[in-house]
Amino acid sequence: MPPAPLHTLPMRAGIGLKARHYADVLAAAERGAAPAWAEVHPQNYFGAGGPPHRWLTAIADLIPISFHSVGLSLGSAAGADRDELDALARLCDRYQPAMVSDHLSWSNTPPDKFPDLLPIPYTDAALDHFVREVGRVQDRLGRRILIENPSRYLAYARDGWDEVSFLHELCRRSGCGLLLDINNVEVSAFNLGLDPAQWLDAIDPAFVGEIHVAGHAVKDDRDGGRVAIDDHGSSVRESCWALLARFLRRAGPRPVLVEWDSDVPDFAVLMAEAAKADALLEPVDA
Repeated sequence: MPPAPLHTLPMRAGIGLKARHYADVLAAAERGAAPAWAEVHPQNYFGAGGPPHRWLTAIADLIPISFHSVGLSLGSAAGADRDELDALARLCDRYQPAMVSDHLSWSNTPPDKFPDLLPIPYTDAALDHFVREVGRVQDRLGRRILIENPSRYLAYARDGWDEVSFLHELCRRSGCGLLLDINNVEVSAFNLGLDPAQWLDAIDPAFVGEIHVAGHAVKDDRDGGRVAIDDHGSSVRESCWALLARFLRRAGPRPVLVEWDSDVPDFAVLMAEAAKADALLEPVDA
């Protein structure tokens, strides 16, 4: 597969597109105030037609769309889910999204599907498997994809790679890019006792095609400690904004997505969060 550019989205802030905001996005576009781009979970559009496609078609005619898949399950022992991949390929043919991404995770064991993105071990065998599956997906879609770093709650005892080195090697060997989720960096660092700034500073910006920011919750666990939960249910934390600014100063501008997937707010609140990201992007884009 020929190499393709990583940065095919505007170097601006985008929003996660939710059904409750369809009309808001179109109304904003009429005023010349639409978000620079929007991300959708393609699994929500695997049906052949109906209102979701009418809305998405109208919006995709106005702003770039990114597909952020949650169902390929690349890390499963059986490999990427073939039905999911075929459906994703058909949807890409239909909408020609500016970017396609998935996760460094697994969520299927035939015949079961789990409602979560489960972590993979950082071993040579897992790396070989993931490189192979990413290659298969890229060949099927005829395009380069991005893989997102996970939010982790535990680490495998026999990991042979640190996470950043694993991600770098995956990108080098498969040709994919990295979707850098800074909220996930914070969640994993909190839960595993890592330094999020040190983790971020180790990332090679050349691999990063998109960035995510979001909010997360911190709750008491059963052992009397505290655990960070990647719920995407609140405003982006100030610490996450600070980490984003730190990375952008070193790396230069990237497309930045504001994720908000639970307790979704009014459109104006989401756009205000996107404006904060744009304010951080402007100095590095000058």
